[in-house]
Amino acid sequence: MGVRVSGSRLASAVSNEGALGVFASVGTGEEWPDRTLNYVTRSYVSLRHMLRQTKSLTPNPIAVNIMCALTNYEDLVKAADEEEVAAIISGAGLPLKLPALVKHRSIKLIPIVSSGRAADLICRKWLKDYNRLPDALVVEGSLAGGHLGFSMSDAVTSHVPLESIVKDVLAIAARYTKKHGIPIPVIPAGGIFNGSDIARFLNMGASGVQMGTRFVCTHECDASLQYKEAYLNCRKEDILVIQSPLKLPLRVIRNSFVDSILSGEKVEFKCLYHCLSTCDPDKSPYCIAQALVNAYRGNMSAGFATCGANAYRVDRIVSVRELIQELVDECRLHLESTAKQPSTTHTTKP
Repeated sequence: MGVRVSGSRLASAVSNEGALGVFASVGTGEEWPDRTLNYVTRSYVSLRHMLRQTKSLTPNPIAVNIMCALTNYEDLVKAADEEEVAAIISGAGLPLKLPALVKHRSIKLIPIVSSGRAADLICRKWLKDYNRLPDALVVEGSLAGGHLGFSMSDAVTSHVPLESIVKDVLAIAARYTKKHGIPIPVIPAGGIFNGSDIARFLNMGASGVQMGTRFVCTHECDASLQYKEAYLNCRKEDILVIQSPLKLPLRVIRNSFVDSILSGEKVEFKCLYHCLSTCDPDKSPYCIAQALVNAYRGNMSAGFATCGANAYRVDRIVSVRELIQELVDECRLHLESTAKQPSTTHTTKP
């Protein structure tokens, strides 16, 4: 949902409906009008401004997602800390030093992990260095959108079921809770599409879910109409996992720009940002930051839409309120049906 797809309008609309709206911090500097400032400064100033704007649109808590791979990661965390957001969600790497960067203890710190091993490593490191455990863990599977914390083979062919990863992370969380008396909510993400999916994970012991793809095709989503139409018009076979300039799997919707990349074409560019620490501009076939900015603005011939594996199932644009009500109603129905099943199924109603 990065590079302005989940901005002030979408995040505030989600929070207004009682869920937790998440503002994506990547690419905020591109929107700041004062071009005399360097990109890092623009990003910091712009993020603070946009978070204030988001908070002015909702009385409810908001979160901000900050990728560890960003070269200005610490500055963006500082901006979120100073604006006292409700939570910082951090992935695209392990946020091992995050607690040291946040002064306000009221801010919930939520790492994104793709394995039980990563969850255990973060918990051990945070306990040892900061005497603190994560306030929750987002568990992202290989069906998620955008950059993925998996190898290309795992992302393309040998998918590890999200249920399996969630089960491992739930066990890690339970172990630390038992030892330290601090509950760690587990929040699955990646490929979750409807209320029955939500109910399935709640019945496993998850505390909630994180969703992105379904919220792109909402009226309030900050991306361009052309970006949303890429979702509405795509088929299952149009959804590809390519290798991004960061050398990570990236799930996108195929278009002419993606085809040119796959054919080996190089898009000439001048790196204005060096926004991602793992990017080598001299060897990159294109600037992913600029491609995503172009797509957000509607110039799909010079960019592409990222998406989750189920984007082809999205068939209309709705309001955030309609979508959340639909998800809640579906989830409630499935929870009620599983609660009525015989006890031998070992399911319980949360």
